[in-house]
Amino acid sequence: MTSSTLSPAHPLPAQPIRLYRAAISGHCHRVELFLSLLGLPVELVEIDLVRKGHKTPEFLAMNAFGQVPVIQDGDVTLADANAILVYLTGRYAPDADAWLPRDPLAAAAVQRWLSVAAGPLAFGPAAARVAELFKRPANPEAVERAQLLFAVMEQQLASGAFLAGDAPTLADIANYSYVARAPEGRVSLQAYPHLRAWLARIEALPGFVPMVQSPVGLSAPAP
Repeated sequence: MTSSTLSPAHPLPAQPIRLYRAAISGHCHRVELFLSLLGLPVELVEIDLVRKGHKTPEFLAMNAFGQVPVIQDGDVTLADANAILVYLTGRYAPDADAWLPRDPLAAAAVQRWLSVAAGPLAFGPAAARVAELFKRPANPEAVERAQLLFAVMEQQLASGAFLAGDAPTLADIANYSYVARAPEGRVSLQAYPHLRAWLARIEALPGFVPMVQSPVGLSAPAP
């Protein structure tokens, strides 16, 4: 990672930002992706969800909800993926108004999609993927919610390059990961060309880092 995107008014942190994450988590990936887009130094600390690493007393002291991601930035400890994105924008992004506009209407457009990431995205494609990852019963309701969400996103992206305008914002960072890995939850992206083009635009951003791929769902190897 480089610091070329940072201005003197937004210096590098004194030490790498520590990101407690699970690589398979899209919530964690959105934070890792944004850290990389900002060129910030990061130390990744893997939390084993299967062994309940997120439920230990040490982890619960950082996040009482027992959820990843959590970051430690000097004396700041902060949980919740979207809250972390907002913090990093205000603390380190030289173009903070581009990622999270101050204009009320533009800010509301971004917030709308942050709410989508916490609602329809989490209970749609993310939930469908969890069923495949952890070999749980199929979740057809989550698949249907994903398809309904993607239909709305497809319509939105037919008239704009990104979710909240013509340039990337936190709206795109918050929603990218679980959309990109939706096929792992048996949700095909083939019917959504504008959505797939949006994914490609994000993947072309300087500093982009991909989310780990899991061989499940539609991404499983052919028998």
